[in-house]
Amino acid sequence: MSRKETCLLLGATGVGKTLLLKRLQNILWVKSNALSLQGSGELGAPPSTLPTVGTNLTDLTLKKKKLTVRELGGCMGPIWPSYFNDCSSVIFMVDSANIAQISSSCIQLLSVLSAEPLHGASVLILFNKRDMPCTMSLMEVQSLFRLDDIIASATQPIEALEVSAHSGEGLQEVLSWLESISVR
Repeated sequence: MSRKETCLLLGATGVGKTLLLKRLQNILWVKSNALSLQGSGELGAPPSTLPTVGTNLTDLTLKKKKLTVRELGGCMGPIWPSYFNDCSSVIFMVDSANIAQISSSCIQLLSVLSAEPLHGASVLILFNKRDMPCTMSLMEVQSLFRLDDIIASATQPIEALEVSAHSGEGLQEVLSWLESISVR
């Protein structure tokens, strides 16, 4: 393992940031112990979580590097910029089942993307809760979010994934993204 990087995990309150981190840790633990993880069912029941007030630091040991993920509580939005200097990547989570929150999440994301310290950071947008019956389709949420316009005007490399931190769907792709990004 070469170096340790820091990734910020941002998003509104209740989008599933803490559950995502717990699930990613579980997947990595299973892999590190040479156990088989076939399908999301072997992740087991989702662990209980509480809304993050403040910040949580989680170390993830990937194949080629160690990564510290700093989760910032949604209620800390006004002070997120004070953490921007110390990170190489950003995961921004959106609750795709909460239509009322989509527009405010878009505004938050635009603020994050326009911050000078993050102009070179790799960005992953996660549309979470795809397992919920009331979730909009990925196409609908990307359209409402104006994702094409955001990607076209951003200085950062941006990828977007549809996931369910609850069921585990899409989390292998999140780990692949974390493994593939490099410090700029």
